[in-house]
Amino acid sequence: MGIESLIAEQVMSRVLVAVKPGESPLMAWELMRRAGVHHLPVVEGPHLLGVLSREDLAASWSGGPWEQSARQVVSLLVGERRPRVRPDTPLPRVAAVMTDAGCDAVPVVTERRLVGLITARDVVAAVAGRTRVSAGAGEVVTGMFHLEPVLPEGS
Repeated sequence: MGIESLIAEQVMSRVLVAVKPGESPLMAWELMRRAGVHHLPVVEGPHLLGVLSREDLAASWSGGPWEQSARQVVSLLVGERRPRVRPDTPLPRVAAVMTDAGCDAVPVVTERRLVGLITARDVVAAVAGRTRVSAGAGEVVTGMFHLEPVLPEGS
């Protein structure tokens, strides 16, 4: 199967670690670190609100753990204009959307419901012929654990 004939749902990551909008940047960073991912969808129920990257989190980081645990990740989505694609979008079009937007990940949605995520790594794997073409529903996992900073006494 040539890459020209592949569509988004055939190459997207289907099992996603996501974060709820009320979680802290500290939690988002820890989820990314533990899951080994560079992009974290922000979801409310099945609906996609946006996607955070490690770069987004690093650029917005200020203060220590206390300040980071008091903020909400939804505040980092202000002005975010990440494009979205549908499951039937041809892979060459997905790559063009990513290139035009200057981003390295694009969510795959039906209406506003998140069904997958395509990263630059997924596109490169498809070009290399190493795509595991699969079908079926994906899974979005949120709320794996809860973090609270432990501050030294007297802080």
